[in-house]
Amino acid sequence: MAITAKTPWKDHMGGVPMHLEYPQGSMFDAVREVAEKYPDYVAFDFMGRSTTYRKLVEQVEACAKSLKTLGVRAGDRITIAMPNCPQAIFMFYAVNLVGGISNMIHPLSAEKEIEFYLNESESYSVITLDQFYNKFEAVRQDTKVVNIIIASVKDELSRPVRAGYMLTEGRKIKRIPDDAPVIRWQDFMKLGRSCSWNYKVERRAEDPAVILYSGGTTGTTKGIVLTNMNFNALSRQVVAANPMFRPGDRMLAAMPLFHGFGLGVCIHTMLATGGRCILIPRFTAKSYAKQITRYRCNFIAGVPTLYEALLRLPNMEKADLSSLKGVFSGGDSLSVELKKKFDKFLYDHNASVQVREGYGTTETVTACCLTPPHMFKEGSIGVPFPDTYIKIVKPDTDEELPYGEEGEILLAGPTVMKEYMKHPEETARTLRTHGDGLTWVYTGDLGTMDDEGFIYFRGRAKRMIITSGYNVYPGQLENILDANEKVHMSCVIGVPDSYKMQAVKAFIMLKEGVPPTEETREELMAYCRKHIAKYAIPKEI
Repeated sequence: MAITAKTPWKDHMGGVPMHLEYPQGSMFDAVREVAEKYPDYVAFDFMGRSTTYRKLVEQVEACAKSLKTLGVRAGDRITIAMPNCPQAIFMFYAVNLVGGISNMIHPLSAEKEIEFYLNESESYSVITLDQFYNKFEAVRQDTKVVNIIIASVKDELSRPVRAGYMLTEGRKIKRIPDDAPVIRWQDFMKLGRSCSWNYKVERRAEDPAVILYSGGTTGTTKGIVLTNMNFNALSRQVVAANPMFRPGDRMLAAMPLFHGFGLGVCIHTMLATGGRCILIPRFTAKSYAKQITRYRCNFIAGVPTLYEALLRLPNMEKADLSSLKGVFSGGDSLSVELKKKFDKFLYDHNASVQVREGYGTTETVTACCLTPPHMFKEGSIGVPFPDTYIKIVKPDTDEELPYGEEGEILLAGPTVMKEYMKHPEETARTLRTHGDGLTWVYTGDLGTMDDEGFIYFRGRAKRMIITSGYNVYPGQLENILDANEKVHMSCVIGVPDSYKMQAVKAFIMLKEGVPPTEETREELMAYCRKHIAKYAIPKEI
């Protein structure tokens, strides 16, 4: 008997379709269609300055002409090492328009990491901010990079805001020499004026479009090659799973562009469906809170740590959150305790919604499973998106397990990656086609499924401690410890032990004002003995 979850949105959400129609063109094609429909809608806001969909398309096309003038061809990889800012958005879709592939990396990466990303992707061109120039210049001679395009936050600010920026953040940025071998953003955008030939390359749904990085199933950093279809399908699925969404709704885009959650949900889903992105270039809990209330955001997305931080901000005490239609948590397990606390916080601040947890992997761009808006089950990460299938198998096999039995989580659907770049063996291990004709992602994550198709995440298979033959999942112990009134956060690891092979060790950050005394340690050990099985109790705190 097949135990695959068959996308029960229809039953749980009153009419959300189980199957959707997806665009067959590129990501930019999807955005351009929206711009034709809503040209005067605001596509994004950046530090007080708004850009309409009409202006977005104009800037993307100008940027694409400049890329063509530089000699960028279909299939070329362009590295984008940028925070959430306008130039990054323009460049991302311009690369797509000329048929290139955007290689998305963290701008705060160390020099050796940057060198690895540039060489792994074989990038000839890079765009980054002025403040990161020195790191790129330091490794340039060991890569194939020809063009370094330098953007600056100040170039996209209104005059009064720019003045303030230059007096504060701008003063900290080391000046780039006038004769540095770079192309300044404004000069780069002028290059396209001489482009009189066809700069648009027709791309299909299955063509590669983006490279994101992940440890995959082995923990070694690899480039994940994602297609136009992967991103366009995600945008349709997210909106289908949130029928309260309307064009013009505002999403706080603080999750970074180099992460599938930020790029796929906060940016592309919004821009491909008529939403409005509030771009946050540098994330802090304080800036996040300020923009939620300033723009009366309708949707916010974040990781559990963010929601923990928001609970502690004094400037949120009188915040009115009645505009919220959706609050999403991903990237890590949301403890039952934190969910309860944040749901109460939302209720106390006039919001009519609760936190909805999702689950996914970079191999599927990001989320492919989400809690329905009005059917929460404690501990569940929700149900699969339309056209997405999840099944629980005996780890590393295709043997499906009964409802409620723990095994490896497998994913299939239109957001599944194309491949791991330059790692065919790892691709073959992770992507496997079964007898049902579907290609499944072996996530390495452990979970269960109930008889209504709700999924429960139990932990990462490789993040497992085996002590005296017992399997111990650190995430589960951390959830228990984090629920203690004296604990701010915890981290559980396995340490070598001559008898047990591995012993459990817990690192704990106490809440403010709690003394780090032996008495506190003993209280926590007594709490562990009460809540944790004997074999899993930390040997040391």
